[in-house]
Amino acid sequence: MAKPGIPKGTRDFSPVEMARRNYIFNTIREVYALYGFRQIETPALENLSTLMGKYGEEGDRLLFKVLNSGNFMAGLRAEDWNEEKLGHLATLLCEKGLRYDLTVPFARYVVQHREEIQLPFKRYQIQPVWRADRPQKGRYREFYQCDADVVGSDSLLNEVELMQIIDEVFKRLQIRVCIKINNRKVLSGIAEVLGAADKLVEITVAMDKLDKIGWDSVKDELMAAGLDEQAVEKLQPIIELKGENSEKLAVLRDWLSTSPTGLLGVDELAFVFERLEKAGLQNCCELDQSLARGLNYYTGCIFEVKALDVEIGSITGGGRYDNLTGIFGLPGLSGVGISFGADRIYDVLNQLDLYPAAIEQSVRLLFINFGEAEADYCLQLARQTRAAGISTEVFPDSVKMKKQMSYANARNVPYVALVGADEMRDGTVSLKDMVNGEQKTLSIEEVIRLISENA
Repeated sequence: MAKPGIPKGTRDFSPVEMARRNYIFNTIREVYALYGFRQIETPALENLSTLMGKYGEEGDRLLFKVLNSGNFMAGLRAEDWNEEKLGHLATLLCEKGLRYDLTVPFARYVVQHREEIQLPFKRYQIQPVWRADRPQKGRYREFYQCDADVVGSDSLLNEVELMQIIDEVFKRLQIRVCIKINNRKVLSGIAEVLGAADKLVEITVAMDKLDKIGWDSVKDELMAAGLDEQAVEKLQPIIELKGENSEKLAVLRDWLSTSPTGLLGVDELAFVFERLEKAGLQNCCELDQSLARGLNYYTGCIFEVKALDVEIGSITGGGRYDNLTGIFGLPGLSGVGISFGADRIYDVLNQLDLYPAAIEQSVRLLFINFGEAEADYCLQLARQTRAAGISTEVFPDSVKMKKQMSYANARNVPYVALVGADEMRDGTVSLKDMVNGEQKTLSIEEVIRLISENA
């Protein structure tokens, strides 16, 4: 019989792996809470009408669509199966889809619950998302996002605060990163100056691939999209612009002097960078004028975070989306947010071996089982240790002590309690430190105190 498996692009996680993942989630959750964000959740399934058209053509192709329940072919005509109308066929067969990200469902949530929320509304959300992408290293079909968004405020202080959150999270995780920042208004201004305002999407999609495919391939894509060679040559020095953030801003301000939209983007970037310089961030913040972020709903500042010590894609991203809720009937509500890619952060921490040793110690104390009477006695002691906040197990089977000690070692249990007839008579516990091998005879109160002090 064939061994069962799981779909490509998905993963199982063992107890050790889950402990590590929860370390990431809890770190992010704690920092979000420090900045006043509150948690919500939305369904894994959304109506396709909510999702379609929000991520561009490529995003629409990567949506997992769910067949309608029951006889999903009812009412279909022969011509509906025409290969040239696959998109049309999908709308007939599928009314729902798995969420592609957490931002569009959040926009839907805000519109649906507008009367219940107080603006500005600061929410965070830690849930899985799905993309029908080609699986490869660092890219999965099912993965977690850890989002924070603010809606109902136009202030650029929100952008500054989100960069502080990014810095604090990676400081706690001990990952060295570079926070890359750009502005979609700057990109719109670039398209205007090139005389190709109608090709903004094509330009940004190509620019967003610069790190992956290099300038020559980006140039080919731009020309294939309809830009002439003169426009592409004019763009190249801007894309490859080097120097300090202030120097880049000065060059962009001059280059975009004929584009009011582009100049507004430069002003917004200058505001953010000036405040970040005073914020004392541990990680670098860099203006990256080639950063485009492929999602069409961004309208202002955009962000992307790269790990400095591991070759992997973006591990955090985000930006401002002034008109997203307008798609759902609530215009004029500005939003800005970030999303931590928990699965990629997990891979980075694994490669750099940055996890604290204690996170794998799910049990702090194990009582050895010497028999029925001893086990009953240990259950009473375990009640006391658990009441004191010490995670405790009583080994369920009265098997050889070597097997029980091997179990403790495999589980990284730091303390083992041995309670036999003598200990039961004297009201004591023989406590063994599994790290240094030292063994002491203590009262249960002393056991609790010692383990609590060494937590």
